[in-house]
Amino acid sequence: MKRSFFERLAGSSTDNFDSFDEEVTTSAHKGSTMRPNSPVARPAPLNDEPVQTEGQLPVDVHQTAGDIIIRAFVAGVRPDELNISIRRDMVEIEGSRSEREQVSGPDYFTRELFWGSFSRSILLPQEIDVEAASASAKDGLLTIILPKLDKAKQTKLRVKVG
Repeated sequence: MKRSFFERLAGSSTDNFDSFDEEVTTSAHKGSTMRPNSPVARPAPLNDEPVQTEGQLPVDVHQTAGDIIIRAFVAGVRPDELNISIRRDMVEIEGSRSEREQVSGPDYFTRELFWGSFSRSILLPQEIDVEAASASAKDGLLTIILPKLDKAKQTKLRVKVG
């Protein structure tokens, strides 16, 4: 029984077909070759354990007249598992999300959630007042409020005599 083009392209079987056994030279990479049925072209099987790497926390950063505001979803992360470091020009957020129960690979149908360590360094567009910064978490949303330093603000100093 001959399989369809899609079945052969997806590599759903170990059968070899003449049209897919030939090496194809790609125009994007001169001299490089690619086999359509190579392990790189196939997605990882569902029952493989995920590779443990550090994730990058997605964030939203915006500003108001007086503040820079950073928001990030940290659902499933306890506040004591978060580490936020603030400098005048940068914010670093680190944490860890632990899987509460262990499920073996073959028992999963879909596995898309990220478990493990994550971090994010955010270069700020303007200097901020580190001492007045605040952070809160509600319903899995971390909000960091960073008051801007007003460089144009001037203060007059009086000279004391004596």
